Amino acid sequence: MSVGLGVDAHRFGPGRPLMLGTVEIDHPEGLVGHSDGDVVAHAVCDAVLSACGLPDIGSFFPPNDPAWSGVSGAVLLGHVAAHVAREGLRVVNAHAVVICEAPRIGPHREAMQAGMTRALGAPVSVHATTTETMGFTGRGEGIACQAVAMVTPIAAEDV
Repeated sequence: MSVGLGVDAHRFGPGRPLMLGTVEIDHPEGLVGHSDGDVVAHAVCDAVLSACGLPDIGSFFPPNDPAWSGVSGAVLLGHVAAHVAREGLRVVNAHAVVICEAPRIGPHREAMQAGMTRALGAPVSVHATTTETMGFTGRGEGIACQAVAMVTPIAAEDV
């Protein structure tokens, strides 16, 4: 088995929906990014890629490639799952910790877990924390996320 870590952060910006863990959340601003800015899905993607010894999310989905403009975190997770399978591996599980003062993650946790689990094809759990008003997340300028994932070789009985 291998374990990988992923980290992502995006700033808030006007005129965009807020997507977290594949779920649209009611909030005055969304996160700025080339894709949908879903820091949770992006951190999970990077954790999975890291566990596989593959390059980071930007190598697979370059921010200057118009093909990935506005694409959802769910789609990115699906592509990552396909890359993992081509490597002869499968995701055992992933876990994400969302770092923000707002919005509150608790009311959306189950939907986020279900959406990312469906997209990745493996269990994904979500926790949240604040920085007690310190730093860019504490000032409400954006959201960060850290994630960890475990992968294992595909066993003959899994094929």
